[in-house]
Amino acid sequence: MKKAKLNSVIRKLSAYFGKPFDRKTNSPGILEILIGTKLSQNTTDRSSFRAYTNLREKFPSWEDVCEADTEEIRECIKVCGLAKTKSENIKKMLSEMKSNYGTLDLSFLKEYDDDKIYDELLRYDGIGVKTISCVLMFAMRRDAFPVDTHVHRVLNRLGIVSTNSAEKTFEATKDIIPKGRKYELHTNLIKFGRNICRSKNPLCSICFLFRECEFSEKEIYRKSPGGRKTGNNNFIILENI
Repeated sequence: MKKAKLNSVIRKLSAYFGKPFDRKTNSPGILEILIGTKLSQNTTDRSSFRAYTNLREKFPSWEDVCEADTEEIRECIKVCGLAKTKSENIKKMLSEMKSNYGTLDLSFLKEYDDDKIYDELLRYDGIGVKTISCVLMFAMRRDAFPVDTHVHRVLNRLGIVSTNSAEKTFEATKDIIPKGRKYELHTNLIKFGRNICRSKNPLCSICFLFRECEFSEKEIYRKSPGGRKTGNNNFIILENI
């Protein structure tokens, strides 16, 4: 039953949001995705994209970022918030990678299977399963499924999983999503979670997944619109770097 529901959800999300951006001919590098994901934490994707763009304009290469003062990095990324912590984390990660590998070219990871990539990158502070899944999906075009707060919330409200953390949602879903549909489902769930199935005041009154949903408060929000839909919040940083 859950697989049938999941297939229905995938179809309806794709009908509403369309297919995701095709990066097959222009995939970003591994470090690009690692740093883009770090910058996107606890802020909007548009703000983190501005921070990422500022960083790339200031420093021609990641080697230059690695050699830069933390304060210089912080100044570039201050637009996205938590700049002090993020600049320190980026500097530390790059320095440790340079020390461990002798280079910041991480293309050798493409020769590893998924499990070995998880094991390798989990060695670094601030890199978790979600970030590595983003690397696999956006930089390597592998069939991974990152779970962020939107994905976790929506899948639980729909009743596809019953979990209390994003990590547990990742484990519960990684083997039930149809092959080749993880990228599509991931990006569309983010858009759906931002625009309709919001954490606060979800727009159940206009939700096209209302019948599939098992959210205990959906009837309340169905009768009370809970605010207007405010445009399309569909920009995803990792599709644009």
